[in-house]
Amino acid sequence: MGSKKKIIGNAFFLAVIFALTIYGVFHGEDLGAMREAIREADKKWLIPGVALVLFFIWGESVILWYMMRSFGIRLKRRVCFLFSSVGFFFSCVTPSATGGQPMQIYFMKKEKIPIPVATVILMIVTITYKLVLVVIGAGVWLFGQGFMDRYLGEILPLFYLGLALNVFCVGFMTALVFHPVLAEFILTKGMAWLERRRFLRHKEERCRKLGASMQVYRETAAYLKTHGKMLVMAALISFVQRMALFLVTWTVYLAFGLSGTGIWDVVFLQAVISVSVDMLPLPGGMGISEALFLRIFPQVFGAALLPAMVLSRGLGYYSQLLISALFTIVAQVYYLCRKRSCEKKQGALG
Repeated sequence: MGSKKKIIGNAFFLAVIFALTIYGVFHGEDLGAMREAIREADKKWLIPGVALVLFFIWGESVILWYMMRSFGIRLKRRVCFLFSSVGFFFSCVTPSATGGQPMQIYFMKKEKIPIPVATVILMIVTITYKLVLVVIGAGVWLFGQGFMDRYLGEILPLFYLGLALNVFCVGFMTALVFHPVLAEFILTKGMAWLERRRFLRHKEERCRKLGASMQVYRETAAYLKTHGKMLVMAALISFVQRMALFLVTWTVYLAFGLSGTGIWDVVFLQAVISVSVDMLPLPGGMGISEALFLRIFPQVFGAALLPAMVLSRGLGYYSQLLISALFTIVAQVYYLCRKRSCEKKQGALG
């Protein structure tokens, strides 16, 4: 019941944010002119945009597959792609993308992957994912003063806030991964706090399971410390994955037949939006991402700014949401069918 209420609450929150975004973006705008501009856009450039979104989702599955193999866990690539899709779908529809990893762990458990191992792997994925934003954001801050003066202007405080939050998140999660004693302390104190507040009843069995899980966690963390090459590879793949998503806006730029702005200006402006909104408690940065696009891209898209925002967000976020939702349904059906097949076999043997 609690899970159903949480799902309903998240769905309602998403619907409210979506409605407010639609109102805030399109209120007072000439919708007819916007539709006409979108119709006149060269749609052939949107096909690579969708392909880049698919590549973005697939990129995480490559990291998962690569890291799972290093732990001796043999999974098919398509299963890792389903894990990746589940993560992106629930990240898209929950505030601060908090729902992605728990649901991935839930599905990984169906493959008999130990929860502590899954947790550490997904934390590494998240660290590398956010580290790309930190590197890009820090690079823009340190070496792109002219770029910031030209394009960012009034949104600089939000950019600095987003960069600081990402730096803190990467640092904190890295400490948890490579200092299991700290992770165990936080979990133990957290569980004790929940028991004192009577959110949980004290159970020795739960404490025993926590101790066993932390032992696996310590072994996993120790393994990672001696496999730096694997971590570097995960970071490189994550960088390519992120850049692919930022390139979606460039395909929109080409679809409108525009020129005069370099590809890297467009890519880094889209990266700035991601740095600014990634840690904010909004599903997929909904609302604030659209607002920032309209603030920093006028010099790039000119009169095509609003339709460009619609296409860019439509490809970069909403198509990602739909694609990942489709494969999340596939994952649900796949594991349901497999469960029924196992039950039939057990029944036949019985």
